[in-house]
Amino acid sequence: MSDDESGDDEWVADGLFEADPDIEPGETNVQIAGVSVQPHVVLISSVVILAFVFGTILAPDRAEQLFSWVSDGVNTTFDWVYVLAMNVFILVVLYFALSKYGKIRIGGVDADKEFSDLSWFAMLFSAGMGIGLMFWSVGEPLFHFADPLFGTEPESTAGAESAMALTYFHWGIHPWAVYGLVGLGLAFFTFNRGLPLTFRSAFWPILGDRIYGWGGHVIDILTVFATLFGIATSLGLGALQINAGLSFLGDGVLGTAIPEGTGPQVVIIGIITTFALISVGLGLKAGIRRLSNLNVILMAFLMVTVLLVGPTLFVLGLFPQTIGNYLSNLPGMSLWTGSFGGIPYEGWQGEWTIFYWGWWIAWSPFVGMFIARISRGRTVREFVLAVLFLPSLFSFLWMAIFGGTALHFELFTDQTIVGTVLEVGEEVAMFELYMLLPLTAILSGVTVLLVTTFFVTSSDSGSLVLAHITSGGLHRAPRTQRLGWALTEGIIAAVLLIGGGLSALQTASITAGLPFAFVLLVLCYSLWKGLGEEYETLESEEFAEAVDELVENRDVVVERTGTGGVTDIQDATDEEPAVDERE
Repeated sequence: MSDDESGDDEWVADGLFEADPDIEPGETNVQIAGVSVQPHVVLISSVVILAFVFGTILAPDRAEQLFSWVSDGVNTTFDWVYVLAMNVFILVVLYFALSKYGKIRIGGVDADKEFSDLSWFAMLFSAGMGIGLMFWSVGEPLFHFADPLFGTEPESTAGAESAMALTYFHWGIHPWAVYGLVGLGLAFFTFNRGLPLTFRSAFWPILGDRIYGWGGHVIDILTVFATLFGIATSLGLGALQINAGLSFLGDGVLGTAIPEGTGPQVVIIGIITTFALISVGLGLKAGIRRLSNLNVILMAFLMVTVLLVGPTLFVLGLFPQTIGNYLSNLPGMSLWTGSFGGIPYEGWQGEWTIFYWGWWIAWSPFVGMFIARISRGRTVREFVLAVLFLPSLFSFLWMAIFGGTALHFELFTDQTIVGTVLEVGEEVAMFELYMLLPLTAILSGVTVLLVTTFFVTSSDSGSLVLAHITSGGLHRAPRTQRLGWALTEGIIAAVLLIGGGLSALQTASITAGLPFAFVLLVLCYSLWKGLGEEYETLESEEFAEAVDELVENRDVVVERTGTGGVTDIQDATDEEPAVDERE
């Protein structure tokens, strides 16, 4: 039922669902240069950001040494925290989806979906990890193939199968469980409780009105910090990767030298930022949505093309076999810490699994908030199962095609690329693979375009999240603030690239995953309380009376559970009478 026809949902929300109907999102904002901002969050975030940026620029080596020392301490002392927390997140979101809470609708029982299923999937995938797949789908399987775990012989058939399972493990349901948890929490408390679209709102059942005080300010400041530096470091490091890929493409395919260095990389950041500003100016539906749809189309083109021109039958057989290997070893991999393997295994765990878990957790406020923003109108069950499994399956298929094709060349031909990838880095892995396939120039050109559009969508969605937080959680983020944050992301990335502080800040961003892990464990409890209260309200007599009154006065379709709880209310067609459908 549309907002216009439902009277802005007042018939169900007033006095029943809103957490605090007396306080509107952005109510404590101030106007600075014509922009509405939450003063505490913006002021303190700006000071912290400037301090970190200048600190890493003035002393990049010392900053890198300090952050690496902290990171090593986290990896060796708290690896078990990451391992347990990531598995808890999976169990919690599955419980929410499969329990009685699964029928609760984000935005209320009369909420409509804002985006089609395809556009929604494309946007959440592009924001979540699309860019990472471009570089690690070939590189990571080859790294594990050359240096396998558990005593497997390097560069063997068993090593190849193990390499694919480990790659699936790092890019499968574990990261998407984190994103799903944060996205569900923020979407529920924003659209069902009428709270600001900021990270602080997810802790309303625990903090109450204190989310509007310093407790909430600190949560949002940490979120701004993690989001901005996550995006900025990714833009900077992505510029390095794009530059390396273009240089490789120029030398190996086009026969034209494309320079590498700080200058070209700053230009690349400028181009990406310019496109991001254009996307922001077009708005969410015309900008990110269309770019995300384009991303999926380009990915589908690359997957189909590589599958057809590569070892087709081998990849088709590899996919189900490696999925089975992944599933059969999932419990062991999920809980493995390398404790009995000594320092070598602990080092591998820190460099790979703990690195990934820290990165996914640190990015979860950004990705989760963006997913929340685009997920109104979906049930908890639909949301969780789609977020958890659809991107994972797509990632598995992508990894199987590209990683599997690379492994086929290593195992069954004299044409190998593992040595070059280990020496140069993952940024050239996909282009090295293309050199062994037909249509090298076309595949390489589409890949460079896709990498660029992925970075544009990441920058655009990051600016959207930052605008929501710094505007006091306004449900419609001001476009001026989104433009400002998109520009800020590009400037910080360029400055850090010139000053040499990118690596240090990336380490700091990943290390921030540890405190966020504890925050997300608290979020599990907070969301459980919130969903429980929602379910009780939906089953209450007061709500039943409101629905009965609506059915008497309006032409609507009401869907109910077997116990009478309302799960959906939609406008009936002009030809249909008011209906009260019970399951």
